[in-house]
Amino acid sequence: METIITIHIEKLPEGVYLATSDTLQGLVAQGRTISETLEIARDVAKMLLEAGQEPEKKLLFVQESFDYPLIVGL
Repeated sequence: METIITIHIEKLPEGVYLATSDTLQGLVAQGRTISETLEIARDVAKMLLEAGQEPEKKLLFVQESFDYPLIVGL
């Protein structure tokens, strides 16, 4: 089963990337690259979904940062 979760990614002043989600409460991931951040976010999302969290369907787009639809296979 696959679920689409919208995550918000922003570059922090320290040079790392932070991913959070309004659609899956508790999702927070940080990495040195966008790719690494997405990989960590996918793992966190999978754990949260397996623990019984249900994501809302919602899309947000911001110019200086961006949202990314993350597909998580269970």
